[in-house]
Amino acid sequence: MSHPDCRLNFRPLGTPRGVSSVVGPHGVGASPGDKKAKSKSVRGKKKSIFETYMSKEDVSEGLKRGTLIQGVLRINPKKFHEAFIPSPDGDRDIFIDGVVARNRALNGDLVVVKLLPEEQWKVIKPESNDKETEGTDELDLPEELCGSHLPQQSVKGYNDSPDVIIEAQFDDSDSEDGHGNTQNVLVDGVQKLSVCVHDKGKEDADAPVTKDESTSMSQDTRVLSEKSLQRSAKVVYILDKKHSRAATGFLKLLADKNSELFRKYALFSPSDHRVPRIYVPLKDCPQDFVTRPKDYANTLFICRIVDWKEDSNFALGHLAKSLGQAGEIEPETEGILTEYGVDFSDFSSEVLDCLPQGLPWTIPPEEFSKRRDLRKDCIFTIDPSTARDLDDALSCKPLADGNFEVGVHIADVSYFVPEGSPLDKVAAERATSVYLVQKVVPMLPRLLCEELCSLHPMTDKLTFSVIWTLTPEGKLKLAFTLDHETGLPQGCHIYEYRDSNKLVEEFMLLANMAVAHKTYRAFPERALLRRHPPPQTKMLNDLMEFCDQMGLPMDFSSAGALNKSLTKTFGDDKYSLARKEVLTNMCSRPMQMALYFCSGTLRDQAQFRHYALNVPLYTHFTSPIRRFADVLVHRLLAATLGYRELPDLEPDALQKQADHCNDRRMASKRVQELSTGLFFAILVKESGPLESEAMVLGVLNQAFDVLVLRYGVQKRVYCNALPLRSHHFQRVGKKPELTLVWEPEDLEQEPVQQVVTIFSLVEVVLRAETSALKYSATLKRPGPEGPPGPQEAEEA
Repeated sequence: MSHPDCRLNFRPLGTPRGVSSVVGPHGVGASPGDKKAKSKSVRGKKKSIFETYMSKEDVSEGLKRGTLIQGVLRINPKKFHEAFIPSPDGDRDIFIDGVVARNRALNGDLVVVKLLPEEQWKVIKPESNDKETEGTDELDLPEELCGSHLPQQSVKGYNDSPDVIIEAQFDDSDSEDGHGNTQNVLVDGVQKLSVCVHDKGKEDADAPVTKDESTSMSQDTRVLSEKSLQRSAKVVYILDKKHSRAATGFLKLLADKNSELFRKYALFSPSDHRVPRIYVPLKDCPQDFVTRPKDYANTLFICRIVDWKEDSNFALGHLAKSLGQAGEIEPETEGILTEYGVDFSDFSSEVLDCLPQGLPWTIPPEEFSKRRDLRKDCIFTIDPSTARDLDDALSCKPLADGNFEVGVHIADVSYFVPEGSPLDKVAAERATSVYLVQKVVPMLPRLLCEELCSLHPMTDKLTFSVIWTLTPEGKLKLAFTLDHETGLPQGCHIYEYRDSNKLVEEFMLLANMAVAHKTYRAFPERALLRRHPPPQTKMLNDLMEFCDQMGLPMDFSSAGALNKSLTKTFGDDKYSLARKEVLTNMCSRPMQMALYFCSGTLRDQAQFRHYALNVPLYTHFTSPIRRFADVLVHRLLAATLGYRELPDLEPDALQKQADHCNDRRMASKRVQELSTGLFFAILVKESGPLESEAMVLGVLNQAFDVLVLRYGVQKRVYCNALPLRSHHFQRVGKKPELTLVWEPEDLEQEPVQQVVTIFSLVEVVLRAETSALKYSATLKRPGPEGPPGPQEAEEA
């Protein structure tokens, strides 16, 4: 596929003299709490709106002393003036109120904050049910939460041969895993939206749960006193500008045609209201924009912030390019990719020259002396028939003693990606393939993914393998043997998610654990591992109280126990599955993200654990075609086997690479979700309005969130969008309730009351919005007989 280079070159620009700090309706100026900080002219000199950032030295000292706190900034997409960073102690998020307190930081930035005096902290009233106190507006779960069954016992290891021998003791109890497959697969009428996503979805099931960006799912079910305070802070420094500073949006003329600014600048309004309005030089704009601005009213542009001074509510930027008409798939997709910093340019000739030029490629003779030859074994892949990048395969053969030898075979991508080469550098920068609805932005060139490394039938390939022996019952002790070898795969293609897929997932997870133990034992300071911290304690305790009040017997002692509770509590009919999905979503809110890390930079080994998988060590080894972390792990594994030298990366450098992989992985997942949302919005626009049953999964003062059962999407319904006579929020115990009083269509009829609470069944209508490629959800008006009660919903 051919795309223009998305990497933009911008020249630095100074702030124009006389730049206005007037607050516009877009919502990027001062919030109500910021009014006193507005810029005023005093004898021609402008007053600063934002505080000057602290010095690096003061920041470093403050972080050491604990007077300052660092964290990733999350901005509420529906209430731009509300932002949060996670609390280091796992308690309620720290609140950052207003654009001024945010101090020019953007969503996703790693910031340093200083707590405000207690009298300036946010007051949370018991009746407010303000779900944004946790600020979890963009859910990102560790993909292992969606994995398969795992042993309860931790994997132990010893090393008494040149190969890796790692034992796991199994017992007869049920398996341990995360939240099971409900996060990604709903059956019997409750289906996740899936529009031909290209991800093969093996051990980590990366397919996104489609959700609207505005939906905030955290549940405020606390028992509060008359007043409760949420720690509040202000940003004093930006440690890392993680946000790309690029945005898609629209161009407008400035309002004051007589001002000096009007002759020099246009105003760029980002589609994402969390990004400020931006002044762009008119010389960047189309030549006829000033005389024919209406011609560009629906044209989507990309702009990049290059400066944001202390004395202006608006940033200064450079208009990079025109994308095309808003609402069309390709311009919108390119905008999404650019905003999240995804490099979708073609691979350069310098990069492609790193690959073997003569095809078909054959294994060099010297490799046969370094690797185990498994070409006579029956090795097969389990993939859709359309898959081209086959990077994993399985084998299974009976042994004379009645046991079986099972192998996992992973394409040796690192063989074709020399360390320090142009190919290595571009792969490290991309860090992951990005799966959109209509295409894939690959991490590596197609020649490597689909030809050189892909495990096609009847071809000799280089792989890493994990091989172990197990009894016919699949238990006693497991031995994982790792070595290089050549493999002979055979295709076995399927289209549906069946037991064979689950089989692959389980073996991939076990292989990842085996490699984690092997590399960590060999290089305790330089192993690239993946950890998953336990849930945030405050949010988890709140959820436990809520489940108790609802009479739901949930066991939160471990991820596996939680999954068993979810399975046992609900049946398998459509509505039971929907209730299970709602509760699964609620349970996911306290969960933290899984992260890559270098073992040498984290001293407390207890923090190495993977909570969702309930194992002490874990890594990613099985998808090197689409994840650069796996390529790094392959290099470490090769060094443990004496196949190559230890990669030239000190722990701090490896941690930096791990951080980058974490960032790009988050961006990839968000892009994937937005791509799916884009296509669903087009579906609503072309085929809507769409009607469906929905189940309520969150209740606020003036709105509630629903899971749309037919499409599996989550959406927020606002009371002010409904023809209501009134609405009233209250708590019944810890359960939030919103009573809707519908305006009758017939004046002779009485108003119909509808009580909305968690697990309520409602009828929703999805409609396209005219202003942008978005859609909204409203309720269908209940008939004169009123909405079905809880008992009727159960019977339904």
